Amino acid sequence: MSEQDIKVPDLGGADEVEVIEILVSAGDSVAEEDPILTVESDKASVELPAPAAGTIGAISVKVGDKVREGDVVGTINAGAGGGSEEASDADADAPAEADKPEAGEEAPAAEAPAPASGGSRTETVKVPGLDGFDNVPVIELNVSEGDTVAADDPLVTVESDKATMEIPSPFAGTIDKLLVKEGDALSEGDSLVEMTVTESGGSAPAEQAPASQPAAAKADTGTAAKPDRQPAEAPAQTSQEVPSPGAKVHAGPAVRKVARELGADLTLIKGSGPKGRILKEDVESYIKQQLQKVQSGGAVTGGAGIPSVKLPDFSQFGEIEREAMSRLHLATANNMQRNWLNVPHVTQFDDADITDLESYRKGLKAEGEKRGVKMTPLPFLLKACARALADLPQFNVSLDMERKELVHKRYIHIGIAVDTPAGLMVPVIRDVDKKGLWELAQEAAELAAKARDKKLKPAEMQGACFTITSLGGIGGTAFTPIVNAPEVAILGISKAAMQPVWDGGAFQPRLMLPLSLSYDHRAVNGADAARFTTRLSQLLGDIRHLLL
Repeated sequence: MSEQDIKVPDLGGADEVEVIEILVSAGDSVAEEDPILTVESDKASVELPAPAAGTIGAISVKVGDKVREGDVVGTINAGAGGGSEEASDADADAPAEADKPEAGEEAPAAEAPAPASGGSRTETVKVPGLDGFDNVPVIELNVSEGDTVAADDPLVTVESDKATMEIPSPFAGTIDKLLVKEGDALSEGDSLVEMTVTESGGSAPAEQAPASQPAAAKADTGTAAKPDRQPAEAPAQTSQEVPSPGAKVHAGPAVRKVARELGADLTLIKGSGPKGRILKEDVESYIKQQLQKVQSGGAVTGGAGIPSVKLPDFSQFGEIEREAMSRLHLATANNMQRNWLNVPHVTQFDDADITDLESYRKGLKAEGEKRGVKMTPLPFLLKACARALADLPQFNVSLDMERKELVHKRYIHIGIAVDTPAGLMVPVIRDVDKKGLWELAQEAAELAAKARDKKLKPAEMQGACFTITSLGGIGGTAFTPIVNAPEVAILGISKAAMQPVWDGGAFQPRLMLPLSLSYDHRAVNGADAARFTTRLSQLLGDIRHLLL
């Protein structure tokens, strides 16, 4: 047993940081890497780990102190026991290292790597890059312990607010242990599964984790990716008292960040985690309760001060069936409501004469067959919208109301709404102004197919300046599309129809395409909206203008 100093490690470039929480006391037993205290810079909260397993000798700082890299914050008697229950509880909110047992503990036999023989080895599969998304929930486990998988077979399915993605296996082999469960939130680098990789001519070890091992048991082994959490509403927590205002709270950096973003006072929230630790679910439940309390007459609202619609018991009128909304459906509903409530919508209607355009498009059928690409009206609409956005740049902006600024975009990316069995998805075609019709036709077809197959990556649905949504293949004469903020405009296309048009001497049959341009009246005025649809009608009526 030896006493050693606990020093502040590299802070990732931060100079001086503030101690916001001390997680241990003198005499506490800790395991190596267990959190000792939490510091906070102007960008993030970080838990400082124990340099070794042992017993805390002393903590020489207090909440509010400022520390730098290399400062001594306490002492530890290394080797004097470790891995206490409290120490492990203190890290309940942090992702556990699935491939590293706690110091001072013996790794469970079921998790010990099998000897590599016959061309086999044990690997821990990590979550790959999620194109910028964090905390993406697992909605389906595609494998079970003991299953044999090939490389690229899906292991789990995750779903963000914009897309559903399958995370593939990078190896062929046998699943030894699942380190996640449905409902867990994953980020890049999290541990996913342990598997025995079967190389050419090899065979998997006979000893594997039991397929029937319950999730709770796996969490207790110390190698699960994320420990099970008891819901904030669990009855077992009802006897716990809420901390008094100003009292010390037990919460990790991620929870503190959520509380700051939502404006919640952690000292007023009852924790449902181990030893009263406050979880994200506790913060969200508290905010929900506070919103309900402030409604006049006790009426619960939809989150914007608007009373919700109270539903009757429909079963009294006849047979009913209830179905849970999919995450995509729920995300779309919330996004549409948010945009409708926050954006002052106005819709400008117009008609474009596409008689000559359609004649030209149909003449490209033979060339399209040779190229293996079908030329639809969409590429022409994309090019015309790109030109209109360039001519009227006030449509290619976003509003930053907090800073009272207009964000002007020097690129033209256009989203195309795709109707899929799972719901509405909007892939984005980049640099539309720099691409030709055939290239746009091919890219639009590929993105639409990926949307219908739920194969879109998050990055393929980000960055749009403007959106086109078309109901022309179904019918209708006009509609009011909802602006997809932070964009400031969206173009709706209805079904083209032959109409008599006066040419100055007689009525001529012309194919007219209805245009519905919805826009954010904070950024765009009515005169500019009329100019936009007029310019579109001109470009679609004579596509030679696209060459000028």
